[in-house]
Amino acid sequence: MTGKERREQLLTIGRTLFAERGLDGTSVEEIASAAGVSKPVVYEHFGGKEGLYAVVVDREFERLLSLVTEALNSAVHYRSKLEKAALGLLAYIEENPDGFRILVRDSHGGTGTGSYASLLSEIAGEVEHILAQEFKRHGYDDKAAPMYAQSLVGMVALTGQWWLDVRKPGREEVAAHIVNLAWNGLSGLEPRPNVDPKRRRKELERMEKQREKAQAKAEKAEAKAAARTEKAQRRAQREDGPEDEGLLPADETVRDTTEIATF
Repeated sequence: MTGKERREQLLTIGRTLFAERGLDGTSVEEIASAAGVSKPVVYEHFGGKEGLYAVVVDREFERLLSLVTEALNSAVHYRSKLEKAALGLLAYIEENPDGFRILVRDSHGGTGTGSYASLLSEIAGEVEHILAQEFKRHGYDDKAAPMYAQSLVGMVALTGQWWLDVRKPGREEVAAHIVNLAWNGLSGLEPRPNVDPKRRRKELERMEKQREKAQAKAEKAEAKAAARTEKAQRRAQREDGPEDEGLLPADETVRDTTEIATF
């Protein structure tokens, strides 16, 4: 095995052990034993477990940052940017669970490496830049862009941490729900969100048809209710005729009066 191959082997083994036990819970002896080498080999390549840990964290940091940044820059529409960024993070978690576990633990003090918090800060910086441009274009106050960026990144990141262990539902469904909340807000949530634009459009069309059908049904029910009310009113008017059926019509009264006067 070449020196480069040995280094990669140690990084792979260290990554697995650090994800499972953390830096403090992992010893140089365990790393060397798992790699089938002596402790001096580990020291030769990395100077100790701290050096190995630092390289592992830096690699994961750059990998995830690159994925999310690329996702943000690969789409034009802002909903698509958010969808791709969420999918990028979830894909990284699904494909690199050990790396993500190491990142969310934060870097160990004294290693000089980046932490999950600093990673999120860098991602938020990218999002802030994008939002600031959009805010200016729409005449909004771009001073609010940092706050919105932190909110969006925090929502995706914390959901990712939760999903790391539960893994249900699937990543596309999770991303769809994240974007549903971020894009529509609680008052306008889509009942069946989807990251596929075609499926989303079909769902919106289905919802619109349901609304039209419900509205037509409501209008029909309202018309029936109005007809019943009108019918009841007409019936009541018929039943409320003259109470004294013995009263003579007006012309009969006049005729009787005339006859009496003649007599």
